[in-house]
Amino acid sequence: MPHLEHDRLVFLALGETAADAAESGHLTDCPSCSAELETLRHVGWLGAQTQDLADLPEPPEHVWQRIVSELDAAAAPAEPSAPPAPTPAPVPSVPVPVAVRPRRRARRWAPLVTALAAAIAGVVGTVTVVRLVTPAEPDPDVVASAALAAFGDAPADAAGQARVFDDGRLHLHVSGLPRAAGYYQVWLIDPDTMQMFPVGTLADTADVLMPLPTNVDLDAYRLVDVSAEEYDNDPTHSGQSLLRGTLSG
Repeated sequence: MPHLEHDRLVFLALGETAADAAESGHLTDCPSCSAELETLRHVGWLGAQTQDLADLPEPPEHVWQRIVSELDAAAAPAEPSAPPAPTPAPVPSVPVPVAVRPRRRARRWAPLVTALAAAIAGVVGTVTVVRLVTPAEPDPDVVASAALAAFGDAPADAAGQARVFDDGRLHLHVSGLPRAAGYYQVWLIDPDTMQMFPVGTLADTADVLMPLPTNVDLDAYRLVDVSAEEYDNDPTHSGQSLLRGTLSG
């Protein structure tokens, strides 16, 4: 079959739909489409990791006013230069317009460059001041924690620590996990019913801070689980748990 369309690969990478038998066979045999699909999945994962990033504060009004004034000054017509002094002898020379044009052009661009440099410095300085004077937020309180131990086929030295903060976020620190062909998924599991919530992914970092589902009951979903998952468009648990621990307050 011909190569898969780019839009189709995007839907498969996002997990919006599953590949049919023909598409699965093509992805197995076609290195080009398979590589593009993996790249799109990685881009999607990177986008998911930026959801908690905060925006920089907006620069104050005086910064924009300064930029506008500098740009207006740069756009103003240059003052005519004084005519050259008459020469005592008719010595051949290069015509004056050719000689002065580069200098006048340089004079017109110089304020613009200065304005942009000043604007950048003003913005950077403003952001720095805002960060210096903004009081640091107090550390959130830990309302539950769990020691994570190796599980299943994980190496014996695999371990981790889970902490739930009072602001509804889960912090994980892990170590000793084997390299995975796919990715690591974090779950909250009710050990009585084995129902579970997917919380987030660990990727290649040992520390991660992720928001918890607002409707999760930590008294029931008290088992923290880290599993090895593959890029197979299957949102369910793979059954390959590597770390587990029970939350307690």
